[in-house]
Amino acid sequence: MDAARLEAAYAHCDAELKRHDHDRWLADLFLPESCRRHAHALHAFSHEVARVRESVRDALPGEVRLQWWVDAIEGETRGDVTAHPVAAALLDTIRRFSLRRSGLVALVEARRFDLYDDAMPTLTDLEGYAGETASVLFQQVALLLDADAGRAAADASGHAGVAYALTGLMRALPLTARRNQVFLPLDLLGQHGLTADDVRAGQAGPELDAVLADVRAIATRHLDTARREVQALPPTLRPAFAGLGLVRPYLKRLARAAAFGPPVDLPAWRKPIQLWSFARRF
Repeated sequence: MDAARLEAAYAHCDAELKRHDHDRWLADLFLPESCRRHAHALHAFSHEVARVRESVRDALPGEVRLQWWVDAIEGETRGDVTAHPVAAALLDTIRRFSLRRSGLVALVEARRFDLYDDAMPTLTDLEGYAGETASVLFQQVALLLDADAGRAAADASGHAGVAYALTGLMRALPLTARRNQVFLPLDLLGQHGLTADDVRAGQAGPELDAVLADVRAIATRHLDTARREVQALPPTLRPAFAGLGLVRPYLKRLARAAAFGPPVDLPAWRKPIQLWSFARRF
């Protein structure tokens, strides 16, 4: 692939990430400039896979799209994969940094759950889903920063991803419930006398509030553990975890928000300040 097309592919990832996942785009600003566009490629890829559910009418076309990504990552797709700008940037990043493809394939495979209306069975399953869809991104960005030392970031990445993903899923609850998706695990719902259909129906009340309080507590524990793990890492790796700076503020807002109310967000001006304040304490 010629240099001009490759530059255009990375520019596309930057624009898509800034538009659709501004939080991660902001967090990537704390990375060294030499690694930033490669993090954009990883995060834009994650967004492409995450939005498959909303771009198809039923599961079968979604399965086809996800399989295309698996084949692209594994080098088994026919035709010019690099015609897709996100794929082009992702594959170039994998090659330049010798990233393990298995983690990215696992991310795609985990997203197959999104295509169906089955509820998340257990808290363990939810944490596993978060690990495969979010933790892997923290780990891969750490490897961009330092291929050797980055291997020591597995525990920090694991906890960071669970905290980040659980917070994001709670923020997205009104949207996912309308799509008949239930990420709140059935075992936790059952402890409070609720079912998946209660969530799909948008049934708010003290029982659901109690479930969400439990999930916030779990996310907070993972966040606190992630911070301790990150502080033990070499300073060169810590910028990979800057995105955690938004988790606690979101959790605080979620604690005050209605379960199915307006989307929970932070003022745009506050986000860079929050990220900077978090990152400087490493």
